[in-house]
Amino acid sequence: MSEKNQGRRQTARERLQQERQRVKARDKRRRTLIVVAAVVGVLGLAAVVGVIAANSGKEKSGSEAGSLLAPAGAQGKDQLAIPVGASDAPSTLTVWEDFRCPICAQFETAVKDTVHELERTGQVKIEYHLATIIDGNMGGTGSLRAANAAACAQDAGKFVPYHDVLYQNQPPETDDAFGDNSRLIELAGKVDGLDTPEFRRCVEDGKHDSWVEKSNTVFRHSGFRGTPTVLLNGEPIFPDKGGERISAPNLKKWVEEANKGKKPGTERSTPSPASPAS
Repeated sequence: MSEKNQGRRQTARERLQQERQRVKARDKRRRTLIVVAAVVGVLGLAAVVGVIAANSGKEKSGSEAGSLLAPAGAQGKDQLAIPVGASDAPSTLTVWEDFRCPICAQFETAVKDTVHELERTGQVKIEYHLATIIDGNMGGTGSLRAANAAACAQDAGKFVPYHDVLYQNQPPETDDAFGDNSRLIELAGKVDGLDTPEFRRCVEDGKHDSWVEKSNTVFRHSGFRGTPTVLLNGEPIFPDKGGERISAPNLKKWVEEANKGKKPGTERSTPSPASPAS
């Protein structure tokens, strides 16, 4: 073979080797870039997760509205019941209500005096539970705002008179007047000793909003059909019981039948300072 041909073959071999080296180098760079991109992606995801976790932690620790702060004296599971009356009364009247609910106002108008009489004489204790279904149905925040204000009145030991004032001044169902805290504070002026700086601050800060929302969640999952829901010793009595329509005389009769042979309750307590619900 001539020297010329050998030189050509050697040059071709060198070019092939150089091309293989370039391919290897390119593949190595590509692999390196892929690894770097994967690492950056993982770090970026970790950073995002870290930010989310940090923000979640801030929301939990920094938002007092997020804590379920029950009103003073609240009882029962998750402290969702506002009790009124003697704790050892022989019967319990459970009332689920919404301060924007017109039928609740009708119920209150019809039996309020009888309920107060039965409570005062130790025949029943009442457990009030607050819901916000009208806010959900009609829009607005009046149910929530009024319920929070009522819980603030409970802190001040004025739940019952303020409860009655709210129903006596209930706006039309489509009117969200109770969504205005200033209106709720104005109505507090109708209850002796309730309109205080503490009450105003409680209302304006929405101190018990999360507690009210928890109560409404329990109501929605309870299977009850609407407000008012009224139970006597766990038995529904609204709008009727045993084929008899609810009325002041019938309510009194039903309680007397339930209490036959039992002594009236005498143990009464005053609300203690508000505490976080469990």
